[in-house]
Amino acid sequence: MRTAIVGTGHRAQLFTEGLAKRDAYEVVAFCDPNSVRMAFHNRMLLAAGRRTAHLWPPARFEEMLRVERIELVVVASVDATHDLYINAALRAGARVICEKPMTTDAVKARSILDTVEETGGTLSVAYNYRFNPVHRRVRELLAGGAIGSVHSVHFEWLLDVSHGADYFRRWHRDKANSGGLMVHKASHHFDLVNWWIGAEPQTVYAQGQLAFYGPGHEHGYAREYARAHGSGAAADDPFALQMAENATMRELYLDAEGEDGYHRDQNVFGAGVSIEDDMAVLVGYDTGATMTYHLTAYAPYEGYRVMFNGSAGRLELNVEESTFTGITLRPFWSPPVDHTVDHDHEGHGGADPRVLAALLDDEPTEGAEVADARQAALALVTGLAANRSFETGLPVRTADVLRL
Repeated sequence: MRTAIVGTGHRAQLFTEGLAKRDAYEVVAFCDPNSVRMAFHNRMLLAAGRRTAHLWPPARFEEMLRVERIELVVVASVDATHDLYINAALRAGARVICEKPMTTDAVKARSILDTVEETGGTLSVAYNYRFNPVHRRVRELLAGGAIGSVHSVHFEWLLDVSHGADYFRRWHRDKANSGGLMVHKASHHFDLVNWWIGAEPQTVYAQGQLAFYGPGHEHGYAREYARAHGSGAAADDPFALQMAENATMRELYLDAEGEDGYHRDQNVFGAGVSIEDDMAVLVGYDTGATMTYHLTAYAPYEGYRVMFNGSAGRLELNVEESTFTGITLRPFWSPPVDHTVDHDHEGHGGADPRVLAALLDDEPTEGAEVADARQAALALVTGLAANRSFETGLPVRTADVLRL
């Protein structure tokens, strides 16, 4: 299958490497504004014993589809540009795999859904967390009635001051690019809840703030520099990204700056941050269930806790990244039962290779199906409604944001 990859940043490496290992696919084209990053991915193909791909600028994307006879397009570009490539590829008759989120606003989401309907094409969105064995086990227990009918969900996600800070160094810090963490990051989690409890969000109320990152916070961590590379002020800053010390970061970003001026190592406490770092959300679902959700992007450790309350008991998931995972079922009038399953701690808990297999090999998904366009829109709409609620201070009906 003749394949093109659009967007050749860090996340696209998963797809370049995965496709290069599969004889059923040939990556014949890369499309990106930066030829240095595309050359990096071509070296990945060569290292896997595959032929290099042709390099195309985004302005010639539709020409690329035609000239290269593309059958599959993988979209891993900046989130706000996903719709441009998805719609053009579907209209050209290609199958599309898109990194999450599907897009960043309701107008673009509606255009994608309309294009899927008009063309009858196939769009799959890589919500890889569905393929984590721990998350699959949670769904099995809930679907099997382990706690009866699910009435409420309490979900807390913690990004630590390494991973969390990274969203404030790079293009994600601008909400126009990423939709903010409610869209870029939390859509992962909203998709999980939709999938876990078999429900669709109907109402959202949210409050969000930029409490820690960005300028003007009196916590003593800020240093005076625009970007870390070449700055003496960043030398002892634990929040600074030193790209020259990492071969991949150096080749993908530092060496590529001369072409597009993109700085991957911006000061997390500098100007230009328009996304929130502390967000609280209340969601009502069509089943009558509710969810309280909180995302903190400046925690001392990385992990998450999810609790489900039902008519027959409670299910608890507790994860501290790379160190601890626990699934505990607490039935009424019975001792707790441990349902923890083994899983990898790398690659999103072993989800990355499994989602690739589901997307590219048509392998049985063992209870986790790939998200289609509508499911991806349902994951997106909670975050879009939360962003609107941030602005208005009022509850928001998801149908008023995006009718599905």
